[in-house]
Amino acid sequence: MSGLSRRKLLLLSISIISGYLAYVILRENVPSGGRGPDIMTIDEIIGNLDTPWSISFISDDEAIVTERFGRVSVLDTSTGRLDVLGEVQANEIGEGGLLGSAVRRTRGGIEIFLYYTYRRGGSILNRVSKFDTKLRDETILLDEIPGAGIHNGGRLKIGPDDRLYVTTGDAGRPELAQSVSSLAGKILRLNPDGSVPNDNPFRGSPVYSLGHRNPQGIDWHPVTKRLYSTEHGPTGERLQFAHDEINLITPGGNYGWPEVIGRGNVRDYIDPIWESGSETWAPSGCTFYSGSQNPEWRNNFIFAALRGAHLQRLVLSGDGVTVVQSERLLRGDFGRLRDVVEGPDGSLYVLTSNRDGRGSPRSNDDKVLRISWRG
Repeated sequence: MSGLSRRKLLLLSISIISGYLAYVILRENVPSGGRGPDIMTIDEIIGNLDTPWSISFISDDEAIVTERFGRVSVLDTSTGRLDVLGEVQANEIGEGGLLGSAVRRTRGGIEIFLYYTYRRGGSILNRVSKFDTKLRDETILLDEIPGAGIHNGGRLKIGPDDRLYVTTGDAGRPELAQSVSSLAGKILRLNPDGSVPNDNPFRGSPVYSLGHRNPQGIDWHPVTKRLYSTEHGPTGERLQFAHDEINLITPGGNYGWPEVIGRGNVRDYIDPIWESGSETWAPSGCTFYSGSQNPEWRNNFIFAALRGAHLQRLVLSGDGVTVVQSERLLRGDFGRLRDVVEGPDGSLYVLTSNRDGRGSPRSNDDKVLRISWRG
């Protein structure tokens, strides 16, 4: 081949690649079978946010976005417009601040649930409160959740049973995770008015599962309605490291922290269905995919990784108790990732977290990204 022909071929290749304005995704252990969409595109909806922590949709193209210093906004995902609702009196202490959000539709309108950190005297605490869409009339649903500069948990979601689920960290005190009388190191379950459901596993207690170090993501399988959670593994406690977990949550189940990490195969403690081994992902927000844009991903579990700086997609076995295949996406492309949710349009919405004190902020950080497919 002549030098001129090689040059023409190179120019043609560059033209084709640049014309798509799409990311090429490197796959590992890609499922065999049906063909999915040809092109995955990633759009930046908005940038210059200050450590966003959660995104919760209130309509087809509007979502509540929280930023850790206390700001609550409504993002129009079709235009990128951000309208500030107000600020809550959150204290951004270490990993704390304004964290999770959840929304619930009622006959009277939309209820907004928020999880945030605050100081009382010399103590650091967390609470869950309910607000209207003007961010007025705060109703405290659960208070005095142990807090600290680390391990505050903080994810909120409304389950298929119309109950409010809350993840809490061990607040740097591992022993609290094993105590049913403590709200720390747990997944909690409440009625939307803050009362305790009659069918909770521990009578009169909001505790739904225990033995968690720092769970930061929860979601339900679209078909089975079973609850799954992400959890951060140790970073030196008892000279242990890594072993981040994905857990299938059983009511009343004990997930072992701090007695067991990862797959311990220890009686009375429930092992994760997937763990990181000696690697650290720092898994945070998660979602099951049920959209029509990419049928190949339907019922797959997807979570955002902070230290791992990627999205990870897990294909589950038919009974939902085993991970049979995995894929890592966006490896390092956008830095630390805090949350991922499926939007009403079948796209995935991802929050970066490079201004959280542990990342390396890039131009226009932090961002809300949209992942969509065509083909």
